[in-house]
Amino acid sequence: MITKKETPPFGIRDKLGYLFGDFGNDFTFILSSSFLLKFYTDVMHVSAGVVGIVMMLSRFVDAFTDVTMGRICDRTRPTKNGKFKPWIIRMCAPVAIASFLIYQSAFSASPMWFRILWLVVTYILWGSIFYTSINIPYGSMASTISRDPHDRQSLSTFRTMGSTLAGVIVGAGVPLIAYDTRIVNGVEIAEMNGPRFTFIAGVFSLLAIIAYLLCYVMTSERVIPEVAAERQKTGVKHLIVNAVKNRALISIIAASILMLLSQFTLQQMANYVYPDYYANTAAQSASTIAMMFGMIVAAVLARPLTKRFGKAEISVFSNLLAAAVCLLLFLVRPQNVWVYVGVNVISWLGLGIFAMVSWALITDVIDYSEIKNGVREDGSIYALYSFARKMGQAAAAGLTGLFLTLIGYEKLEGVPLPDSVKEGIFNISTIIPAIGFALLAIVLWFWYPLHKKEVLKNVAILKDKHEGVE
Repeated sequence: MITKKETPPFGIRDKLGYLFGDFGNDFTFILSSSFLLKFYTDVMHVSAGVVGIVMMLSRFVDAFTDVTMGRICDRTRPTKNGKFKPWIIRMCAPVAIASFLIYQSAFSASPMWFRILWLVVTYILWGSIFYTSINIPYGSMASTISRDPHDRQSLSTFRTMGSTLAGVIVGAGVPLIAYDTRIVNGVEIAEMNGPRFTFIAGVFSLLAIIAYLLCYVMTSERVIPEVAAERQKTGVKHLIVNAVKNRALISIIAASILMLLSQFTLQQMANYVYPDYYANTAAQSASTIAMMFGMIVAAVLARPLTKRFGKAEISVFSNLLAAAVCLLLFLVRPQNVWVYVGVNVISWLGLGIFAMVSWALITDVIDYSEIKNGVREDGSIYALYSFARKMGQAAAAGLTGLFLTLIGYEKLEGVPLPDSVKEGIFNISTIIPAIGFALLAIVLWFWYPLHKKEVLKNVAILKDKHEGVE
């Protein structure tokens, strides 16, 4: 390892710059995870099951592109701007343009085969190629901005806040702008306006580019992994063999799949619960703003709680809290939408605490892997982690689409949904996340090995190792 001495000390500039990175990521990522299924079922009139299958199958492409990008990052020699930063400037425009292409409502009257083909091509182009090419380097960069675990926790917190801010803009803004409401036979229904949504997608793509540029300008890579000769000879087979034997990596991959399954089921089903079950898109926007306050509280609590109890320990508690809230909603079934919003905030507080530390967990895994294997492979390990997150997102999309199809969801213009479909929507939005959060807590407590004492021990080992070569 070598340290760049000419860069300024780690500080608020790096934290804000790293915040802008996920701010840019999630203008396209959250738009996809929250609204793509709704856009294609209601505007493009593609079956929810078909959309879910497309989103799941595209993740098999990611099995190759994520790992390939991780290996490219690990084998790339550092430039004067760092090892990972150059990818942000290269890929910010392609990922934004590809995202915009997904949501072309002008094709809603095209043949069904064309609409499905358009979804397949644009979604893979965005998520499996361009998003991978910018997100893998961005995530890997955290371990090169600072070696200190408390600095990395700060980066994780600021990254999550960037994601949260983008989520609030997307989640609160889209329902207020993208929907038209009407009264049919005395029943109020909300319908998505396709051309308006296409315009929104274009605006978010522009905002993503601006955020990426700010991330590039404001962050500094200080710790640059050397490209050792023996690392150049390692391949994907070597990476997979090491991963299978790495308990910390395998368990955090399982935890990530469960987290994204739960989180994105909540996000996707919000687009059906509020417009279709409660017929109140304004409440959907309000719930997103309320979620932001829950995440702010989580950000304030995360650092002192992790310092005292450990990242894995507080993650277990926070996910149990989120599971309990979702189960309570399933059992009580509040008919007042504002009661539903208020109770849901508590689940987002629990999820938020885990989200604040989740990116720091993977840096702990990278440290653990370096000690175990003798080689530091930030990009490759982060690539596997990123792939796991995408698998969780795909599982959420696939299961959501499947369950919506099973309950008979079909949105026809000017036609209210049957009560049985509305009840099915509510069931999906509560019981699936409850199960996911509970399983996540079990994985982190009984399988994931890097609890507080082990993390501190690994930090000390690597500090002694690196001080000997700097």
